[in-house]
Amino acid sequence: MWEGIYCGPAPLPEDILWRWNLDPWALGVIAAVALWSGRSRPGAAAVFVLALAFLSPLCALSSALFSARVVHHVLLVAVAAPLLALARPARRQTGVGLPFLMATGALWLWHLPQAYDAALSDMALYWVMQGSLLGSAWMFWRAAFAQPEGSGLGWVFLGYVAMGMLGALLTLAPAALYAAHASAPLLWGFTPLSDQQLGGLIMWMPAGLPFAVWGAMLARRAWQSTEAA
Repeated sequence: MWEGIYCGPAPLPEDILWRWNLDPWALGVIAAVALWSGRSRPGAAAVFVLALAFLSPLCALSSALFSARVVHHVLLVAVAAPLLALARPARRQTGVGLPFLMATGALWLWHLPQAYDAALSDMALYWVMQGSLLGSAWMFWRAAFAQPEGSGLGWVFLGYVAMGMLGALLTLAPAALYAAHASAPLLWGFTPLSDQQLGGLIMWMPAGLPFAVWGAMLARRAWQSTEAA
């Protein structure tokens, strides 16, 4: 296993704008996703979001702040994954229950303190975390989008509820949970607990915005199907 924090140690505030990640592995993964997603607007948008998550200074900032890591994960599971699902849609209707359980399980598993700290201290495990979050979320969105007449809307709501419940627990936790962010937030004017609370709030509330966008898309599909009928 490759020991160390991916994107390097926690940056100082004055250095953050210079902490771009040009890791060949990340560049190769994003290039592979670009080829796989094809020449479509959703695919190009997904590649841009992945570049923002893994190549921009956000990657380094997520080494310091749990709240930045939450933004990173929200970009993966609620923005990049559904865009990839639109770029490579399901050819037929499939069940949503199992993909929902897999995506929710991955999200909750990797935010358990032991699993989270282990992933941030080992680069190979870090990529297992990223791959399982993105892959399971893609399967969920792909199945939800394949439901007829926009009936996947309820599943989108459940997806937000699952993320929101996790965010609420992190926000209301009485103590900081993650050893990986035990000291670095102090450099940014946060205590470890306030950083965790901010991350939980992001997951609880603003993260609902992309779910609302995808839900509105499915609601529009349902309305159009009703009009056509």
